[in-house]
Amino acid sequence: MILCFSGTGNSRYVAEFIADKLGDTVVDLNEKIKNSDHSPIAVNGKLVIATPTYAWRIPRVVTEWIEKTDITATNGVWFVMTCGGEVGNAEKFNKLLCAQKGFDYKGTAQIVMPENYIAMFDAPQIDEAKQIVANSIRDIEKAAEQIKNEKPFKTLKTSLIDKLYSGIVNDAFYPVFVKSKAFYVTDDCIGCGKCVKLCPLNNVKLVDGKPVWGNNCTHCMACICYCPKEAIEYGRKSQGKPRYHIENVFDNRN
Repeated sequence: MILCFSGTGNSRYVAEFIADKLGDTVVDLNEKIKNSDHSPIAVNGKLVIATPTYAWRIPRVVTEWIEKTDITATNGVWFVMTCGGEVGNAEKFNKLLCAQKGFDYKGTAQIVMPENYIAMFDAPQIDEAKQIVANSIRDIEKAAEQIKNEKPFKTLKTSLIDKLYSGIVNDAFYPVFVKSKAFYVTDDCIGCGKCVKLCPLNNVKLVDGKPVWGNNCTHCMACICYCPKEAIEYGRKSQGKPRYHIENVFDNRN
């Protein structure tokens, strides 16, 4: 079983790729989190947790969902983390989560994919994004093969700065940066409600036909990157920046 959380599709792409190689199924954590669904899960085999990297760790919303959900009968747990650069010392916290849940930790794999966090960084142009995805295939195939053969991933090398990023910086990141008050919509909005549907935390509502953001946000960037009219902005930080989601890479029009 592959449990997958994904904002703009990178982790979903990786999860589906691995599922195809393993003949396994992908469980959509976005929907489970959105619906507060913590019903017990019996894995009956290998468990893969595919997520993006948020401030050098798996997203807090994923950690919280796993902590609250009874997950049994696993033959080891492999973490596959997509990132724009690197995952820092995320492995330490994945190990701790597994120890808390009584899971057999089998390692963490790092898969570099196109950047989507336009609240802070620049997403790549489409040609660069396509190349990054193409370059990721070898690492995804390697991860899938190791999981298939029930081999643990190689321990990731970490530096002092990695430990600081995944520790102190991650702790500060959420209260300081993960806020939704900077989101706003321009006159290009058509009120389609796609942002409402995609938000895994039910933080976006339509009011008089326009989206309004609440205070419960995880900065997955689904709302801003999937807006069909690019009508959503995040203060001045997103203005003029390309939006990225995985479907753009495979759109024949691009």
